[in-house]
Amino acid sequence: MRLFDEDNEKSLNNISLFLTIDEAKELLDSLGGLLKNFKNDADHTHINDENYKREITVCLYNETNLNGWNETAKKLILEDLE
Repeated sequence: MRLFDEDNEKSLNNISLFLTIDEAKELLDSLGGLLKNFKNDADHTHINDENYKREITVCLYNETNLNGWNETAKKLILEDLE
């Protein structure tokens, strides 16, 4: 697992998610779709609040096949940005 603060471009050690019931359902549905359609390299999905002011990006990766990820993501996955 890697947690990345995109605004500050740094790795995080822990986060807390506060979701409404509808947002939790959307997250669950999105994760199911990611798992069903994962092609063994890179994929992601976005979950937004109702006003599109906040967003969670959930990514699936395979450490042995990082095709499709940019250099920052590869470094985060392999080295965990400090």
